[in-house]
Amino acid sequence: MVPSAPVSADVGRGGGRRPAGPFARATRWTRPVLVANLVAQVAIIVTGGAVRLTGSGLGCSTWPQCEPGAFTPILHGATSIHPFIEFGNRTLTGVLGLIAILVAVLVFTDRRRATSFRVLGLVPLIGVVLQAVLGGVTVLLDLDPAVVGLHLLLSMAIVAVSTVLLSRFDEGDARPERLVAPRTAAIAWALAPAAALVLALGVVVTGSGPHGGDTEVAYRFAVDPILIARLHSGSVWLFLGLLAALLVALFRGGAPARARRAALVLLATTAAQGLIGYVQYFTGLPEVLVALHMLGAALLTVATTWALLTLRRR
Repeated sequence: MVPSAPVSADVGRGGGRRPAGPFARATRWTRPVLVANLVAQVAIIVTGGAVRLTGSGLGCSTWPQCEPGAFTPILHGATSIHPFIEFGNRTLTGVLGLIAILVAVLVFTDRRRATSFRVLGLVPLIGVVLQAVLGGVTVLLDLDPAVVGLHLLLSMAIVAVSTVLLSRFDEGDARPERLVAPRTAAIAWALAPAAALVLALGVVVTGSGPHGGDTEVAYRFAVDPILIARLHSGSVWLFLGLLAALLVALFRGGAPARARRAALVLLATTAAQGLIGYVQYFTGLPEVLVALHMLGAALLTVATTWALLTLRRR
């Protein structure tokens, strides 16, 4: 049976062509902007980690200003590097905000596309605004670990949505068609809550460890860090078990090559992330490895989301 052709993005409900919108000539830039958005969303996680790992969480003493009466660090004899690291992270947030505005303008105003896709284009901008507010709350509450953890998890959620947004841009707007058997799809979608559990426990591990985010003020979760680290490790092995089952189902069930490749990339990403996690645990949590682990968490989010999206087409 020959599959039907995807519905054109230009075709409206009445069979005519939808108007392109006020920025139609700029839509050739949409994909590069979506790629830049995804890269920047991952980068902000790494720079946020740098703030935490260098003890610069309160390098700027207030928010939205860096110091009372000044939006930039104030130079004086006792100035350290911490205000500049924190200010650099805030500056990248501003750049990310500009990219998110471009995403919103290019995607939401493109009336040729489905409403669901256009609304999705607003999410990065909404996320940046929420992150800016949450970042301010984090500073005002002296780096409370629960707020810091929520800050990171929200970033991971925005990374996942940004991945979906990029994938949806490359597709049509027809109803999605599943490319694998229902059992295979069920195994695959079980990866999503498993990944969320891995990330959440990872946040608790960090919040109970030595990298509080400031050299003087560094609260901790009142939990046993070794116990939490073991629970986090167990969640990773659960994720790996589900991924192994998915790979078997994909290769035995004749899944599309694209889906098999995406699952193998996810396996490689997970293995690298697990290796970094074990090495950092047994070497006393050196800052460089912790930073790589945070980058790995963001890439794991991208790889998991992308692998799930390859199991259907529009």
